[in-house]
Amino acid sequence: MTDNNTPDPRPGFIVRTWKWFWSPTGVISLGALLIAGFLTGIFFWGGFHWALEATNNEQFCISCHEMNDTPYAEYQGTVHQNNSSGVRATCPDCHVPKEWGPKMIRKVQASQELYGHFVSGFVDTPEKFEEHRLYLAKRVWTAMKKTDSRECRNCHKFEYMDFTQQENRAAENHQKALDEGKTCIDCHQGIAHSLPEGYLDGYKEVAKKFEGH
Repeated sequence: MTDNNTPDPRPGFIVRTWKWFWSPTGVISLGALLIAGFLTGIFFWGGFHWALEATNNEQFCISCHEMNDTPYAEYQGTVHQNNSSGVRATCPDCHVPKEWGPKMIRKVQASQELYGHFVSGFVDTPEKFEEHRLYLAKRVWTAMKKTDSRECRNCHKFEYMDFTQQENRAAENHQKALDEGKTCIDCHQGIAHSLPEGYLDGYKEVAKKFEGH
């Protein structure tokens, strides 16, 4: 016991913590905590990365019959699926960004599509899919306009094109697009999927949103 005029001989909390921290027992405990945290981090990151990759391939994309029966069926035989070079662009190549941040945003947005598959049945029949085809196409066109056809440019970039090796019409159009600041989707709709009825007016509506940007 000490009175109000006598200093308390017991060390304070900070002092006791500091002494414990540097004691053999404290060092071992801290080391074990750091190792456990490091291993937990590796396990979590490995599991997260595995789940990310497992949901970012063609087989996963077409595991829903809505995707397999219509978009994937239309994709068969297109230049992105079968060509002389053997280089393919699969579902995630065209619809999922490669950069980490945009990829995570796209994955979060995809949760709405899962809701549509499991709960609402938004496009669970060919008839429903056809009914909403223009709406779905406009969503993709809008996203591609907004990002300057980012996913297309993973493989196709104006600066690496040799216009002298292209057909005259293609070379002229690509040079015009380069000069006018156009993006891939301005000219290339329906290269992997069937175009919806009224697509021209639908795309003009999308393009108009980005005039002046």
